[in-house]
Amino acid sequence: MKDFFLRAERVSSGASMALACAMLALAASLGLFQILMRFVFEEPAEWTEVLIRFSLIWMVFLAIPTAFRQGAMVSVDVLRRWSPPALRRALDWAVCLASLALMAVLVWWGWDYARRGGVQTMAGLESLSMFWAYLAIPVGALCAVPGIVGNLLDPRHEELENAQ
Repeated sequence: MKDFFLRAERVSSGASMALACAMLALAASLGLFQILMRFVFEEPAEWTEVLIRFSLIWMVFLAIPTAFRQGAMVSVDVLRRWSPPALRRALDWAVCLASLALMAVLVWWGWDYARRGGVQTMAGLESLSMFWAYLAIPVGALCAVPGIVGNLLDPRHEELENAQ
C-alpha cells in the first residue's frame, strides 16, 4: 500500500511540477512578447501583464507539492540536527500534521475566496474572472497533500542535507 501511494504521489507531484514549469515558460514567453510589442512595435499589449501575474500565481501553487516532497518547505533545521532519531520522527509527524492543517485551511478559505472573487474581472482582461486566479490556492493546497504525506512515509530532507 505504501509503495502504491508513493508511486501515485510521484506521478501527481511530477504532473504538478510539469504544469508549474509550463506556467513559468508561459510567463517568460508573455514577458518577451510584451517587451517586443512595447519597445519594438510601439504597440503595448496590456493584457500580457495580467496573464503573466496569473501564470506566476499558478506556478507557485503548483510547485508546492514538489517542495514539500523534497522536505524543502517546512524545516526545523536546528531541532532536526540536534535531536535523536526517535525525536526526529516525532518532529516529522508534527511538521506533517501542521502542514496538513495549513493545507486544510488553504483549501477551505481558498475555495471561499475564489468563489467570492468570481464576480471580479481581471483588469486588462475583462472577459476573464478572478475566480481562475484565486482557484490556484485550493488547487495547490490539494495537490500538496500527497507530497506532505509522501515526505512523512519516505522522508527526504534534501534541502537540509544540501545546506551548508
